[in-house]
Amino acid sequence: MKSTIIDALVELNACPDAVDWARTQPDSQAAWRTCDRGDWLLWLLGRTVTKGSPRHKRLVLVTCRIASDSLRYVAKGENRPRVAIRTTRRWAIGKASIEDVEAAGRAAGAAGAAWAARAAGDAAWAARAAAWAAGAARDAAWAAGAAARFAKLKLYARWVREEFPTPPTLRRGNL
Repeated sequence: MKSTIIDALVELNACPDAVDWARTQPDSQAAWRTCDRGDWLLWLLGRTVTKGSPRHKRLVLVTCRIASDSLRYVAKGENRPRVAIRTTRRWAIGKASIEDVEAAGRAAGAAGAAWAARAAGDAAWAARAAAWAAGAARDAAWAAGAAARFAKLKLYARWVREEFPTPPTLRRGNL
């Protein structure tokens, strides 16, 4: 991959594994198309979207979709994370206020659910929510073994690419 894109990933503080993997790719399009790490794709989008933009709201929606997939690991009867995710979705489609989202996030109590709810607030929170959403399901699947973890990450990568078929533009010094 072009060194300017690698430099941009380094500037964004991408994890060393992601940077090393990106170096093996011919270009950003190929990397986006073949990356099986949904958490990496979400992280990159979270670091590059503009707060309040249509892309940001799409990121929030795909993050909510992934967070919802991990709800099966939440204790039965614990509805606060589900409410936080639902409220965040409603914000992304213009049917709830940011105050509603923040209240649902506070009520959820769990740091991960609060992060998912705060994703509506700004791009930095969206990045954290993306990392949490992918990480929560990945971590919950840990007991099922590596194959299950990587299958989930691959599924999430597919979901991200359904919403974002092309990668964000990366330019060193312009992020």
